[in-house]
Amino acid sequence: MKFTVLNGSPKGPVSVTMQYIHFLQKRFPEHNFEILHVAQRIRKIENDENVFWDIIEKIKNADAVVWAFPLYVYLVHADYKCFIELIFERNAADSFANKYAVIFSTSIKFYDITAHSYIHAVCDDLGMNVAGAYTADMPDLTKAKERKRFTCFAEHIFQIINEKWPVQPRFSPLKKRDFTYKMCNVEKPVSSKGKRIVLVSDAMDEDKNLNGMIKRFQKSIAEDIQTINLHELSIKGSCRGCLRCGYNFECSYDGKDDYREFWDKNLEAADILVFAGTICDRYLSSLWKCFFDRRFFHTHTPRLMGKQIVYLISGPLSQISNLRMILEAYMELEMANVVGFISDEFGQSEDIDTLITNQARAAVRFASENYIKPETFLGVAARKLFRDEVYGRLRMVFQADYREYKKLGLFDFPQKKIRQRLVNGITRILLRIPTVRKKFQGYMKQGMIMSHQRVLKKLFPEE
Repeated sequence: MKFTVLNGSPKGPVSVTMQYIHFLQKRFPEHNFEILHVAQRIRKIENDENVFWDIIEKIKNADAVVWAFPLYVYLVHADYKCFIELIFERNAADSFANKYAVIFSTSIKFYDITAHSYIHAVCDDLGMNVAGAYTADMPDLTKAKERKRFTCFAEHIFQIINEKWPVQPRFSPLKKRDFTYKMCNVEKPVSSKGKRIVLVSDAMDEDKNLNGMIKRFQKSIAEDIQTINLHELSIKGSCRGCLRCGYNFECSYDGKDDYREFWDKNLEAADILVFAGTICDRYLSSLWKCFFDRRFFHTHTPRLMGKQIVYLISGPLSQISNLRMILEAYMELEMANVVGFISDEFGQSEDIDTLITNQARAAVRFASENYIKPETFLGVAARKLFRDEVYGRLRMVFQADYREYKKLGLFDFPQKKIRQRLVNGITRILLRIPTVRKKFQGYMKQGMIMSHQRVLKKLFPEE
């Protein structure tokens, strides 16, 4: 069988992801794997349509397409995202229809689920049949057990494609609303109370609803707020995966474009951040993805701690739960507070006006009170993963992270809690005695609430 491999690494052949594809080439020489480095060559593909259509022709002639990529900030790399956008913009989707797709990624298992959901949804939108997906930890290929697992997966995929098994789509088509938002007058704008508000967008002239929502938010604040359009910034490119930032947060782009100064002087200096974008396929634009990728010059260290975040989204946000989860998880890991999301998919213009004004009011209030909502699994699990990785196998490369994590007290391993370890040890010994264990088990439900009851009694003593 003939496979067209769409490589999503900006490093081209010098990527961990491609080593797995090379393994398949050598392990299964009876199959042909043609690798196309679409992320690395995205500027050429964008600027020369002949190159783009050559790729599409190879896809037409393949039995299946392998979407192979490393994880970049909850998703695929911005340049891979750009290639996907080109498929739809240049009406090449029909060349993918009814073809089998295989999704393969490498990562440290940080939100591989959101990246896979995104690519799977794109495949469904293209009318492809997703034969299977595989998410590898980066060093898995070096382990015999994992090579065996990967081989089993590949053999299963070959069977599905060869025997033409039917495949059910996972995601329903998006239903876009035909609606034009028209801003009404703002009767009582909200005072910013001295809080600095920065609004960042990628709005184009044709983004009528998004531009209207942005203007409404501006009018909802009594004072002028800073508004920045990403199209007006000099951003030379997305993250290249060079990892130069790992030692001391230096970026290979430093001094070559506006990004770092823009981040340091505007985003980190703000109290409230408003991010505004239009949905493009199953995410925001590739320009927004480039913005998020480039933030990696601070690697895995939170930089937006304590800030209030408002999202203005034009498009069917409620139909893309994966996107909302990504945006929420991103800010939980940053230790910021997501005030809320406002989209143009529900209600009339007056309803959206009210939502925007109320979100502006809430953002100012939360900023004044330094309010950060409790973390969910999205942030807690992600931080524990990075805690362990930065302390362990990633420390050699990401030394800047290691130093910052120590300062921030993020190495909060349970084994450091001596008192809890002593209690656990004593309890383990006592519970070996049947009578003690029986009494303990009968006491557990009441014991779980005793400390809470003491606090309530202290705060609200009975008269």
